Amino acid sequence: MNIYKKLLAATSLVVLSGCTLVPGSHVSGPYSETVDLSEPELEQVEIQMITPALIRTHALDQVHSVLNPQLDADIAAYDYVVGKGDVLNVTVWDHPELTIPAGSFRSAQDAGNWVHNDGTIFYPYVGKVSVAGLTVTEIREILSQRLEKYIEKPQVDVSVAAFRSQRVYMTGEVNTPGQLPVTNVPLTLLDALNLSQGLAEHADWENVTLTRNGEARLLSLRNLYENGDISQNMLLKHNDVVHVPRNDGMRVFVMGEVADATAVTFNRNGMTLAEALTEAGGINEGQADANGIFVLRLNREDDGRLADIYQLHAKDASAFILADQFVLEPRDVVYVTAAPVARWNRIIQQLLPTVQGLYWLGRSYDDLDI
Repeated sequence: MNIYKKLLAATSLVVLSGCTLVPGSHVSGPYSETVDLSEPELEQVEIQMITPALIRTHALDQVHSVLNPQLDADIAAYDYVVGKGDVLNVTVWDHPELTIPAGSFRSAQDAGNWVHNDGTIFYPYVGKVSVAGLTVTEIREILSQRLEKYIEKPQVDVSVAAFRSQRVYMTGEVNTPGQLPVTNVPLTLLDALNLSQGLAEHADWENVTLTRNGEARLLSLRNLYENGDISQNMLLKHNDVVHVPRNDGMRVFVMGEVADATAVTFNRNGMTLAEALTEAGGINEGQADANGIFVLRLNREDDGRLADIYQLHAKDASAFILADQFVLEPRDVVYVTAAPVARWNRIIQQLLPTVQGLYWLGRSYDDLDI
């Protein structure tokens, strides 16, 4: 990840040196230009104008409500499996001497039947019973059958007095990180977050990691909470690790002819192009080319392109309505050029080697699931 940051820093230096690559300040004129892709090197990027049609297309790509029948089936079929360390409470009706030892005023956890390290409990008349890996229904049937030798038609009930054998781990940016017990009540990802007192202030809720049996799965709480994508919710199991990272990496970089070139951190609701420009103090009206507001985005599709570049013509105030509707993605680079757009070709050509390095590094991280 340090290499990734260094490459981003290199990109920043190249972009910020754009005015030296194309000498002189160039205030926007009455022209309307787009980037010329005639140069062979520039065919590795795709330039798109930010228009109402593009905004509508991106809106259609957003996640919508998704049902999760698998989760419903998992919850319906859920049955707690007893493990080592659990404490069972066994009740034999009309036989109190088999339920709680005489003279005992201890709690069920203290007076119950502890599941030993060999997975067994000891019960009067019956002796050792292997219970680890069984449900309470299966344990009840075993005890009833064995007690029939001594008690006529025994009525046996079995419950778990203390759940100690199974747990999940909540780490990272939750208000109360730690262990949560797996009980006879199904525990979903949403349930675990609620029991952990919710997300902390600097949580990245779009890149939550669930690790199970050494395999990590990326989940988006934003899609779950805001868009009703229930496929992001899962039934948790023993030894699952849920990690909510910080949002430090959820940034966009605003550079060029703005009042304050800066890295802007995403908030919970995402970020638009207009918000990013505002966080940077707005464009430099005296030097910026209003036709040269660009968003550089690494392309992660395996189609031969290195990057997507979006261009906004901000020749009048109405263009900033589009800017307020254009949603940025983490690691986007917003650049406002002082040069006429025709000269922007030269800047892109200077940027391509760095963009290419970032592209392949980004794909390497994707292949490693980092």
